[in-house]
Amino acid sequence: MKATTRRTTRGTWPLARVLRDRNAGLYLAGVVVSGFGTSALWLASGVWVKELTGSDGLAALCVLALWTPTLLGPALGTLADRVRRKPLLIAGNLLLAGLLLTLFAVDSADGVWLLFAVLFVYGAVGVVHDAAESALVAAAVGPGLLGDFNGLRTTAAEGMKLVAPLAGAGVYAAYGGASVAVLDAATFVLATGLYAALRVRETPPEPPAANWRRQTAEGARYLCRHPRLRPLVLAGGVTMLCAGVCGATVYAVVDSLDRSPAYAGALYAVQGAGSVTVGLLAGPALRRLGERRFAATGLALLAVSVTARAVPHDAVTLASFAAAGAGMPATLIAALTTVQRETPGPLLGRASATANTLIFTPNVLGLAAGAALVELTDLRLLFPTVGAVLLATATTLTLTDRRRLG
Repeated sequence: MKATTRRTTRGTWPLARVLRDRNAGLYLAGVVVSGFGTSALWLASGVWVKELTGSDGLAALCVLALWTPTLLGPALGTLADRVRRKPLLIAGNLLLAGLLLTLFAVDSADGVWLLFAVLFVYGAVGVVHDAAESALVAAAVGPGLLGDFNGLRTTAAEGMKLVAPLAGAGVYAAYGGASVAVLDAATFVLATGLYAALRVRETPPEPPAANWRRQTAEGARYLCRHPRLRPLVLAGGVTMLCAGVCGATVYAVVDSLDRSPAYAGALYAVQGAGSVTVGLLAGPALRRLGERRFAATGLALLAVSVTARAVPHDAVTLASFAAAGAGMPATLIAALTTVQRETPGPLLGRASATANTLIFTPNVLGLAAGAALVELTDLRLLFPTVGAVLLATATTLTLTDRRRLG
């Protein structure tokens, strides 16, 4: 009877598996709600600053303000190991909901500093939130369901990126920037209710035996020394570095196709569709292939798709962006799931935040490098080179996995 039940569960569609679990379903709903508000604000903030100041550079700084706290991830993630995670998530959501309402005071160029300050705090709380959420999910959701949940989390996040910016732009055009902030605040309040409904027992963490700096270092040491986590986190960093380089070349690709800049929207849309698809399939793929082979398969697909961009043809380019959207999240899902499965609970906040820093910081470096390379290098050389780096990383993951199994 048990074997039959196990086979039935394994064959269940991932979304049904997650929604059958009360905690996983609530978490997923929270991700959808808060992700909608964040994506809407992300676009509207840049438009808002551009309209108030007329400066493209200041508008671009909105993204920098949101991303900068990621560099402090290891230290910020330590907070998630010092207190109970569920109250921390609730407090963080309510803090941001209240903070966003202060943006009603931004009505001229002189008030833009307040918007930047709110965005920086927004990013910092987001780092703590992600660390606490990763740790609490690992405690509240069964290990066998983590792959499905993380895959659907990616699907939800990518889906919001396709829908929410348009909604945010519409609200901004009709009612102004402060109204988008109210929309985002409302999503945080709603997400707070969902997190409050979670049924999870948390024991208060023990008083720290070391100071903040030593606790932070413990998370980094754990990742560096763990034979299963280190290769996946490094592969995630390489993935995002290469994604950054390619992200800076999108408009050059559009130019090579002799299309208008608006065509980039179609490329981003098909890439998002690819990410949504792989998120739905991630759980079964992780169970069938294991974390490293799943990540290596995604890297190989990304390598082929990036190389194909050197061919200036509409159909090839659209297919390459769709394939890139499917390949890129695979390594990230595999790394996050493995961190959750392999890290002890008391250390998981720090380890998750450190992993996120190591994976996502190279994306900013890649964007900067890509912005320079696209002016200096022929795309027919740049894309195959990036593809070769990705393929080498995939091969390394596969070989180390075989040696471990052997």
